[in-house]
Amino acid sequence: MSLVGELARICLRPASRDDRERAALHVAAWTGAAALGAATPLAAALRRGYGPPGGIAPGAGDGWSGLLLEASLGCMHELDDFHREALVHPGPVVIPAALHVARRTAASGAATLLAIVRGYEAMIRMGESVGPRHYEQWHNTSSCGAAGAAVAAASLLGLDAARSADALALAVTQPSGLWQIRLDPCDAKPWSMARASQTGVQAALLAQAGIRGPARALEGEKGFYTATCPDPRPERIGADPAAPWKIHQTTFKPWAACRHAHPAIDAALALRDAWRERDGWRALPAADIAAIRVDTYGDAIAFCDRARPATPHEARFSLQHAVAVALNKGWPEAGDFSESAIADTAHARVRALVRAAPCEHCSARYPRHFGATVTVVLKNGRELRHQVHDALGDPERPMAPGQVLDLARLLMTSAGWTPQRARRRMEAILSLEMLPRLGGDDFSPVPSARRRRRGSIGRSLRTSGAGGRSGPHLG
Repeated sequence: MSLVGELARICLRPASRDDRERAALHVAAWTGAAALGAATPLAAALRRGYGPPGGIAPGAGDGWSGLLLEASLGCMHELDDFHREALVHPGPVVIPAALHVARRTAASGAATLLAIVRGYEAMIRMGESVGPRHYEQWHNTSSCGAAGAAVAAASLLGLDAARSADALALAVTQPSGLWQIRLDPCDAKPWSMARASQTGVQAALLAQAGIRGPARALEGEKGFYTATCPDPRPERIGADPAAPWKIHQTTFKPWAACRHAHPAIDAALALRDAWRERDGWRALPAADIAAIRVDTYGDAIAFCDRARPATPHEARFSLQHAVAVALNKGWPEAGDFSESAIADTAHARVRALVRAAPCEHCSARYPRHFGATVTVVLKNGRELRHQVHDALGDPERPMAPGQVLDLARLLMTSAGWTPQRARRRMEAILSLEMLPRLGGDDFSPVPSARRRRRGSIGRSLRTSGAGGRSGPHLG
């Protein structure tokens, strides 16, 4: 059997109510992130770009333009869910694809959530199979995302294993997501997500119409692995076919920054809390700090060693800025990566002290575990150190469902949704029927006067999942 056939067969197995409830939680988290993304100037520009020439800018429910828009929003503030070993963010790609097809097939909520579970499985198994060197050049979320979107759409279209394999084969012949988008100042990342989602849905529709894909699209002599993967691991496609659904291994992100920065944020927050409890300061006095070192794995440095961020996007990919915010004010919120936060002199002073260095221990455990150690050296010679083995939100230190929902509601109200509207949306999602369905004007622009900054849920989240951290060391 071909690899796409094997993957299709694995993804067509049934899912339990618990699996679907987990998918609903991911829909809730994605909705909060997408609502906040929809309030950005970039979203407004994408609305214009996705519309027909001279036409009206689309809403989220308008055909292909609507799908492209919806699939662009979930990644805007780096609040998208994440699978560590696959190095993919499934939610922004799979969930819009499933909702798009569900609206057009009048699918039930249960069927929609089943499709999301299956789409996550395909995207994650694909990501696990491409090998570490693929990630050096390709954005796995985009290059592997079309497979997830294809399986989610095929599930809702009722395709059998053979047709689902065709959908997968067609999808993986169209990889996208060159990593040059993170090296040059540009706005291309949301489009990479959107194209993966659209490609997967189109592939499933083509398969439904009888269009065949190349059976050896992955492993063939001119297939995906040969073309894009120097060190593929094709055996990961079919490994443990009856294992629990991989959606349960997916991380929820508590902070609006690149996931590679989260272990350092976590460690810096623990240092700040320990300092405050012992010394009574609200924050570490920057004038007394001689140096700050972040020891972490190589990809965290490659992606986020950015001492002088100039834009919100760069700030979200800056270990230096993330640590400065955590030490100076505590729990980072979305606004802490804005232009005004970048210009804050207190953050700038601390950023200038932060140096990143590779850590052999963290690198040896990566990507199964994301770790970091933050060390603050004071001018009097005293050292404060904290090590994080797994960041908050990872399976070893999960966010409770109520915390995920609280964060989603906070993001919605920060984007201008009324509390009542946010509550109704959460209730609709968690009912497993998701009625009224997401779409239409859900992600239409909200006037800036209606946007408001809501209270932080950092305190409640800080108390969860402490098992993945060692105790702070204050020398």
